[in-house]
Formats: sequence, structure tokens, C-alpha cells
Amino acid sequence: MSTGMYQSPMEVAVYQLHNFSISFFSSLLGGDVVSVKLDNSASGASVVAIDNKIEQAMDLVKNHLMYAVREEVEVLKEQIKELLEKNSQLERENSLLKTLASPEQLEKFQSRLPTEVLCPEEQSPGAAAPAQHSGGSAV
Repeated sequence: MSTGMYQSPMEVAVYQLHNFSISFFSSLLGGDVVSVKLDNSASGASVVAIDNKIEQAMDLVKNHLMYAVREEVEVLKEQIKELLEKNSQLERENSLLKTLASPEQLEKFQSRLPTEVLCPEEQSPGAAAPAQHSGGSAV
């Protein structure tokens, strides 16, 4: 549709914005592009109708994004729960192994560990420190 039938730059801009908005939101949501012809005699009503359509499209995008974010939050909550359970299990295993190990075995094991694991507070501030857990140790 040509923009030549509109008399003012404002009408042309509204027409172009409408086409962009409908095309953008349709492609974003995977739908077909909806074509709306503007009636030059009812320019004010057309602008209101276009504004309403744009607002509806934006609400649809907002709802879609909110749903996707909620879904992702649920997935991440489940992953956190699984990781906390695994961490707890590993800390229990670590504690058990430490109680069952002889002092010689512990000393031999500790001598194999890098100094960063044994003394994390001596690392340079820019270096990444290993994760510290309140319920266990790295041994």
C-alpha cells in the first residue's frame, strides 16, 4: 500500500509505525502480518484503532515474556534444589571419608593438593577462589 494517499507527514508516520509494529509483533510471535487500510476521512479514529492494536500487541508480548521468565525461573529453582542435594551428599561422603581415613592417608592426600586449595586466603585478589561451603571442607 502506498503512502501517497496521506496528506500530512503525521498520517504517513502513523501508517509506517502501524505497519512496522504489526509486522514486528507478528514476526516475533510467529503469526501472519495483519494488513489494515487507513481511511483518510477517519484519520483520528484510525490512529486510536492503531494505538489500541499496538497496545494489544505489546500486552501479548509482555504476557509471553512473563510466561517464559516464570518457566525459566522454575527450571532454575529445580536445578538449584538438585545441586544443593548433591552438595549435601558430597559433604556427607567427605566427612565420612575423613573419619575413616588414617592420619597417614590424610597427610598423603593433603600433600598432593595444590596450595590454592589448602590456603585460599593467600591467593592474589584477582584470582578466582574455590567455592567455600559452610558445611564441609575440601579434604
